[in-house]
Amino acid sequence: MIWAEKELHQFKDHHGEARVFAFRMVLSLFLVFLLFGLLLARYYTLQVVDHQHYATRSDSNRIHVRPIPPNRGLIFDTHGELLADNRPTFSLSIIKEHTKDLKQTIRVLAGIVEVREGDIANFYKLLKRRRRPYEAVPLRYRLTEEEISRIAVNEFRLKGVEIEAQLTRAYPLGDLFAHTVGYVGRISERELSRFDEQNYRKYSGTHSIGKIGLEKYYEKTLLGQVGTENIETNAHGRVLRVLDTIDPVPGKNLELFLDAGLQKIAAVELNGRRGALAAIDVKNGGVLAMFSAPAYDPNLFVTGISYKDYNALNQSRDLPLFDRAIQGQYPPGSTIKPVLGLGALKYGVVNFGTTIRDPGYYQLENDERLYRDWKKGGHGNKIDLRQAIVESCDTFFYGMAFNMGVDRMHIFGSQFGLGAKTEIDLPSERPGLWPSREWKKNTRGMHWFPGDSLNVSIGQGDVLATPLQLAVMTSTLASRGKHIKPRLVKKIGDTETKMEIIDQVIVDDLQWDYVMSAMEGVVHSFRGTANKISRGAKYRMGGKTGTAQKVGIAQDEEYDSEKIDERNWDHALYIGYAPADNPQIAAAIIVENGEHGSSAAAPIARKLFDAYFSQQLAREMLAEEEKLAARRTVDQ
Repeated sequence: MIWAEKELHQFKDHHGEARVFAFRMVLSLFLVFLLFGLLLARYYTLQVVDHQHYATRSDSNRIHVRPIPPNRGLIFDTHGELLADNRPTFSLSIIKEHTKDLKQTIRVLAGIVEVREGDIANFYKLLKRRRRPYEAVPLRYRLTEEEISRIAVNEFRLKGVEIEAQLTRAYPLGDLFAHTVGYVGRISERELSRFDEQNYRKYSGTHSIGKIGLEKYYEKTLLGQVGTENIETNAHGRVLRVLDTIDPVPGKNLELFLDAGLQKIAAVELNGRRGALAAIDVKNGGVLAMFSAPAYDPNLFVTGISYKDYNALNQSRDLPLFDRAIQGQYPPGSTIKPVLGLGALKYGVVNFGTTIRDPGYYQLENDERLYRDWKKGGHGNKIDLRQAIVESCDTFFYGMAFNMGVDRMHIFGSQFGLGAKTEIDLPSERPGLWPSREWKKNTRGMHWFPGDSLNVSIGQGDVLATPLQLAVMTSTLASRGKHIKPRLVKKIGDTETKMEIIDQVIVDDLQWDYVMSAMEGVVHSFRGTANKISRGAKYRMGGKTGTAQKVGIAQDEEYDSEKIDERNWDHALYIGYAPADNPQIAAAIIVENGEHGSSAAAPIARKLFDAYFSQQLAREMLAEEEKLAARRTVDQ
């Protein structure tokens, strides 16, 4: 036993164990201090060295930049009546980054308020577009108060869903200015594909853009400049506070020459018919009225038109979406006779004493074809230019055109704006057609024939003009040769637009007097083709009726509307100005398939002129009363 204890004592090394323990202790302490040092170093790096970096990243999770769309500029008529307004509405939007299950959120919303398939499709289109992170994407527009209440009650189920108050474009007068003022609509994929970096910034926060009319032409002016705000949100994406703001710059307002009162006259008179009217201030080229019938309600397009509504408009035989005033190209018929008659006087082709015998037709030498006058049997003997204009004698103009030739007709008619865009401040204008020798050779590979000139002289054949072109032509006649560029906008903000004279037609004063006297005779003489509209008028007018064939009639046949479909009847046209001694307003009217300019188009001009002078008289009387009231105040 003693031996065993002795052996055990020999194998146990107390000093060695102490050394191992001490080594292990030192190593452990070293490792602890090393790790603690690394922790301190990392802490120092995070809190001191990289503090700004991580503080910024932290803020980015709760602070976001949100665009503030500017107020779109308003549009007023010449008397201050509002034509395009911004009205407050509420829209339903979703912030994708704050929504865990987007599809489920939309399904829940569809059970609370009406969400159409088209709304969902448009939402996903907008979602795919380039946008800022945490930017709300609209799903539904124009929420009702009841719908807003339903969403508010279910807010706890709808993370990332917001109700946004915004200004939406509205057109108080509906279809009255649909083609001229136009409308805004959602930005399409095609428009977005043409955006550069600057446009992306300009349209951040807004989903609408001008589509047609003045809304499109003056898009940059009306849009304004976008603002921004830094907002702080909670973990659920709800806005807690606004940190700072850069205010947007609103778009500039437009004041037009258009008169809502005259526009209403045009709409009433063309109601139920297809046609167009354009009226111009002779003194400055301002467009006082321009209406295309039928029209449509532009409010349907602002937040996205339904398939049913668009299909009804797009497939209508009456083409309500088509702006006949600047896009409709029609044979002008006899309305161009005063211009060509004036040109013939200028070039010496005819003079004040030139007369012809009218048997009811004209025949070229060595040509069997008879170019017939509209009046069977003709207008009689000794028909001069004045009577040819007053009674619209085709035979006189056939002979005149043969002697004048297409080259001189083309040069002179071009000075009145025929065959070229008027350059009015609207998009999508068409140029019409004022044919020439070169045009026919280049487009058809054919020579110009004398018969072509005869057709041009009565506004048929290859001649085409828009109603606005005819109004500009009439205004140029009324102003004795001052061809002024037409314009719709009178003021942009507080700055007035400038009148631009395109051309000055130089003709002898006596020749002007002669043609304008003839145009006055059209309305006020016994044989004038528009004499019925002069009854009861307190002022005198100048004018010219016109009838344009829609379909050709064989030489040995007569026009009979009872045998032709109504849509193939002749078009009715009228151009005119008033008052005759000091023209202030000029107009052109076309009534599709109206047959006779004297009965279908001319009466519309008379009502338009009556309204214009009635309003003018009322304004003058009001101004006089204000002056008298001011004098009484001073005397007192």
